[in-house]
Amino acid sequence: MKMGVAEIPQLLLVTFPVGFVGLYLLLILIKFLHKVWWNPIQVTKILSSQGIKGPPYKFLHGNTKEIFTKLHGTRSKPMKDLSHQIFPYIQPFQHSCIKDYGRNFLCWIGSKPQLFITEVELVKEILNNKDGAYPKWKAEGYGKKLLGDGLVTAEGNKWVRQRKLANHAFHAEGLKGMVPAMIASVEIMVEKWKAYEGKEIEVFDEFRIMTSEVISRTAFGSSYVEGKNIFGMLVKLGSLLSANFLKIRLPVIRKLMPTEEDTESDRLEREIRKSIIGLIKTREVKVKRGELEGGYGNDYLGVLVKAFHESDDNKKISVDDMVDECKTFYFAGHETTTSLLTWTCLLLAIHTEWQDKARKEVFELLGENKITADDNFLGKLKIMNMIINETLRLYPPVVALSRRVGKKVNLGNKIILPPNIEVSVSTLAFQHNPDIWGADVHLFKPERFSKGIVKATNNNSMAFSPFGLGPRFCVGSNFAITEAKIALVMILQRFHFTLSPAYIHSPSQRITTRPQHGLQIMLHAL
Repeated sequence: MKMGVAEIPQLLLVTFPVGFVGLYLLLILIKFLHKVWWNPIQVTKILSSQGIKGPPYKFLHGNTKEIFTKLHGTRSKPMKDLSHQIFPYIQPFQHSCIKDYGRNFLCWIGSKPQLFITEVELVKEILNNKDGAYPKWKAEGYGKKLLGDGLVTAEGNKWVRQRKLANHAFHAEGLKGMVPAMIASVEIMVEKWKAYEGKEIEVFDEFRIMTSEVISRTAFGSSYVEGKNIFGMLVKLGSLLSANFLKIRLPVIRKLMPTEEDTESDRLEREIRKSIIGLIKTREVKVKRGELEGGYGNDYLGVLVKAFHESDDNKKISVDDMVDECKTFYFAGHETTTSLLTWTCLLLAIHTEWQDKARKEVFELLGENKITADDNFLGKLKIMNMIINETLRLYPPVVALSRRVGKKVNLGNKIILPPNIEVSVSTLAFQHNPDIWGADVHLFKPERFSKGIVKATNNNSMAFSPFGLGPRFCVGSNFAITEAKIALVMILQRFHFTLSPAYIHSPSQRITTRPQHGLQIMLHAL
């Protein structure tokens, strides 16, 4: 069959696109197979040759099915007793892998390699990150919607700028200015508790509501009611993140066939952004009218709005930055303090002799007087400091920290790591390590901190890191501890409490460590 010259261009127009599309699809397939097949083989080979073992990689899902099965096994039944040996309960997969493969092992979250590290000296090197070899992972999916590119996830110059803003908000004077809001919020809670005298009360939700009130007031000042609405949406988004953490779905499938949870998370993200921008605009109107002290206001929102209007580009932040920082401050600040207060209350309800010691110290220093922002006695609470440190050791709010290997690096001069693998540092593993803390590692013994952290850790203070280590140390740690101390002082001044028979000991990890079935205590007025 002969073809005319005029028909050749038309043939090219048909065959060229088809060939181009075919080539494009082939490249996508090659990239996909490299990620889910070739790369796992190579990473396994590299680390195995250095003695790093682990459970075998399963195509596409990695070890997520095994992790989920073990988690479901522990969450489906409570712990047998009131033991504080929670590592095998909260992280059962990791605990079993340490027994099978050693203190450092390789596992897989989907096709992402994750090197689990529990040796303290290696942890120190990773978190100090002196040469920038271990950056944070970019937030994706539900995590991106929850925290955006805020202080927790940002890197480079952007992180430096955001950290300076946060340091300014949480320095000693800034923190002192937040104390009245903390006192007012705790007062609302303990007044409500009077109705439960001699009765059972579930305090996890009580602390959750109280800490959200504190964050709302300190972040948004007079707009705290609107702030509480934002908090409610963030909690829902956090629940979606926890529920979908181990679900492996290809990005293209997620885009083409979104689930109801995907749709709901998109809606929540839009509503949160809309609400925060509304608060920002309201604040700017008040600034123009001269209605606020200090120009932009003395709360965290004021700090952010001021930075947004900076003339210096090196200090200026965008609207997106303001939204992300509000979300980060709100969610991270609330979660950490709620966890700390809940577990401290549990431990004091079990070990009432320490509750009595803490109460005696409070009355010796303060009596029945109310706390004020001018009081300096919080720093004098030695027994309470010991109790809080021991609580943070046994029940750290965050049980693991992760970093990305940004370039080929020699970790501890013993393990050569290829780039783009995740390094997971288990706070829980080394804070429950008997080689560091002794044979009584799983017992509640606040006296181990009587001479400070260095003595408690046998001169290895890196083994105690409930708020992280190095330059990414939690900037809000003093905020959380100050709030917890104020709440505990005001509770101890009014009540004695014991553990309710209804309490079910089932610690779980849902972003932070929390009691799966709440914390029920019996309240007794003094």
